[in-house]
Parts: sequence; C-alpha cells; structure tokens
Amino acid sequence: MTNAQELNSTSTAADILARQRMAFLNTEPANLKQRKAQLAKLRAAVLEYRSELQQAISADFGHRSYHETDVMELVGVVQSIDYLSRHLRRFMKLERRHVSLFYRSAQAHVEYQPKGIVGVMAPWNYPVSLTLIPLATALAAGNRAMLKPSELTPRTSEVLERMLAATFPVEEVAVVLGGPEVGAAFSRLPFDHLLFTGSTPVGRKVMQAASDNLVPLTLELGGKSPVIVARGQVNERTIRSIAYGKLSNGGQTCVAPDYALVHEDDVEDFIQQYHATVSRFYPDGPHSNDYTSIVNDRHYDRLQNLLDDARQKGARVIEVGVKPESAANRVRTLAPTLVVGAHDDDAIMQEEIFGPILPVRTYRSIDEVIDYINHRPRPLALYYFGEKDADCQKVLKRTTSGNVGLNNTIIHVAQDDLPFGGVGASGMGAYHGIEGFRSMSHAKGVFDQGRWNLPSLLQAPFGRFMELALQVTLGKKTSSSKL
Repeated sequence: MTNAQELNSTSTAADILARQRMAFLNTEPANLKQRKAQLAKLRAAVLEYRSELQQAISADFGHRSYHETDVMELVGVVQSIDYLSRHLRRFMKLERRHVSLFYRSAQAHVEYQPKGIVGVMAPWNYPVSLTLIPLATALAAGNRAMLKPSELTPRTSEVLERMLAATFPVEEVAVVLGGPEVGAAFSRLPFDHLLFTGSTPVGRKVMQAASDNLVPLTLELGGKSPVIVARGQVNERTIRSIAYGKLSNGGQTCVAPDYALVHEDDVEDFIQQYHATVSRFYPDGPHSNDYTSIVNDRHYDRLQNLLDDARQKGARVIEVGVKPESAANRVRTLAPTLVVGAHDDDAIMQEEIFGPILPVRTYRSIDEVIDYINHRPRPLALYYFGEKDADCQKVLKRTTSGNVGLNNTIIHVAQDDLPFGGVGASGMGAYHGIEGFRSMSHAKGVFDQGRWNLPSLLQAPFGRFMELALQVTLGKKTSSSKL
C-alpha cells in the first residue's frame, strides 16, 4: 500500500500527527547533511512533477498558462529551496550572546532547534508555491510537516499528495485532503507551529482554534494593498509594473495592487496608458494564453457583484485592452477593468478584490494619501512610484505595511533574503529569509556559568567588592553598606 493510500484509507489527521510526534521524539534532530538531503529530494520532486502540476493548476482554474505557473510558482519554489540550502549552515550556527559584567566568567549562546511538527494550511491562488515554500522552510528548520492544501484546487492538491507521498515517509511529510470541515479540524490540532495563508476572516477563525492548544502561529493574510503614483509619474515604466502586478494570475494574488492612488491631474493619462499597456500585454484580449481565469463560479460572481454595485453608485467602470467584451466567451474570464470614482463605502473599496479590477482614487497632496492609508487596516504590501524624494520618505516613515515596493509591484515576494509577512489585519509573523527559519525554530538560550557566580559574590568576604560593583553599575551608592 502506498503512503497516499494509507493516508486516505486508515489514517486521520490526528493519527498522522501522533505518528510524526513519536518519530520526532524518538529520533535525533536532523543535522545539516540530512536537512539538505530533504531539500534536495523536494527540489527533484518539483521538477519531476512539473508537467503534472502545470496541467492540474490550469484545469483547476479553468485556464492558466503553463508559463505563468512556471514563473509565478515553480521558479519561486526552486529558488527558495536553493536559498535555504545555500545558507542553512549559517542559519544553524550557535549565536554567541553578550554576558554582563557580573557574570563575565560565564558564556551565553542561542541555539535554534526544531519546534517539532509544523502544520501548513495553504490557499488556492498559488497552490504549489504557498504549500511548498513553507514546507521547505519547515524542513530546513529540522521539523516534520503536515500540509492541508485548498479544496478549491482539488486536482493540484491530489498531485501534491502523490508527489510528496512518493518522496517522503508519512512520519516526515504528510498531506491531508478535504473540505472546510477538515480544515477546521486541522486548525485545532496541537501542532508545534501552524502557518496559515488565506483571508483575514478565516485567519481569525484559525487563530481562535489554535489558541486552545496555545499553538504559535504565522498568519499570512491579505487586505487592500495600495499603489501610490506620485504626481507626474504616470509613464510606461509605472503603468507596466502596475498592470503586471494587478493582472498576473488574473489578479488573484494576495500582494496585488488592490487600488491606485493617482494625482487628480494625471488620472485621465493613467486610464489611457493602462489601456494601451494591457493591450500590449494581452494582444488577443482575454483570450490571450497568458490571461488567467477566475478560479470558480462563486468568486466570479462576487467580482461581478462588486462591479455592479460600483456602477449603480455612480462609478465609471472601464473595461480595457483588446476586445474586452470577448471575456465572456471563455469560462469565468473577467476582462481587465478600471473603476474610477468609487465611493469609500462602496463594497469594492471595502473588500479585498482578488481579481483583475483596479479602482482608481484621486488625491491632491501626499499628506492626503498618507492619511487615507493610515485610516484603514494595515495592508500586506504598499507600492510607491516616483522619485526617492521627500514625499517618498514621508510615505515610508508614516505608513505601516507588510512590505514596500518602490517602483515595482509584487516582486518583493521573490526576494528570498527578505522576510515576507503582514502586520495587524494583514498577518502575523513572517517567513522567507532567516526570519522564516527562525519562526519555525525554537530559539533556546543556554547560559554556561563559570567558576564564580553572583550568589557567591553576595557572601563574605566579597560583600564590599559587590557593593563597589553595584555603585559602578547603578551610578550611585547603594542604600545600605551591608549586603
């Protein structure tokens, strides 16, 4: 019986967790060589199953080009694995720490040990990279892992299950399939760490469920990430980057620009250049091979409802690109669309869009922009296009977001040495970089006392020496001459 059949027929998530924990407790922690070997196995499996993953994702979405899956998912996974392998020796090294004057005969250090069993709850929008990059991080930190991929991309989840079952024993890596009920039960398991990627409302439920077992969390959520276009900066470079970030994966990206803040003098130029750029990106319109469909009927209907609501409340809804009306001829395909003049209380300005729709809001001063952003939940990403001048510095210093892109969108996620994570409503904790390794490790402080220690100094004949040391440390005489 294969591992996949075993999981499906005889095991529950709780059973698997018990098996992994027993294996973890009865085995020496994985050393550098073993961790690198696990990462190498994962890398080889991704390349071996590349074609199956491409086909499964396209089928799950209705259409997504293999090229986009390669660029937006598989390259990121392989690069993350290579980064972790390359830096793992440094990440695992003991860190010497300072010892204060009173304890100078001692030594102190921090060692990063595996937490144990890491649970990963992955979303549907990037079902491969947002499953396997956390897995690679967990393995690099010496952990075992249980994965719960999204039920909204079932074909991809099935390929991931087969791939990982053929690569790792159940005691090291396991995939749990199922719908929302399985996901809810998964979030209640007593993991040693749980990483969830998804919406803010579901993230709240996951955090509440995990709290029963005091499971530490990394929450990668979302929100409305703004893109600020400085006055006079509507140009080809700016619009090309915004359109790329907005329309990749059909807009179904957690760090996609959710709305644009454009100076009132530049808004019409912005509309014209956005239309021209989209036409170049997708010369066959929504039928272009590289244009991705919406993942399911529910999300497609939700996006249509956002547009209908904005239109009814007086906003300009502008479909852009080549023959955008032909989008209806492909299953669940929504044309690239600008929404100009939506009100702040319209649904499209309240909800995370997660589609190829870009609201455009005008402003007059950079202070107005900062005030607007700061009166809303902190976003997962913020983008600024313009010179690195005083206005740019104002934005950087006076706003708080997960990450910032200057004159670019979304590609900060591909920088392996930068932490990736939100703040407030957009998330908690981070992974990627050394931050990811440390989030899935326990930082254990070790204090090795030398011959002399503080208690011994408090006893005669060291009392007067101790009083002198206290005077030096505290900067004044002690209240008593007797210790």
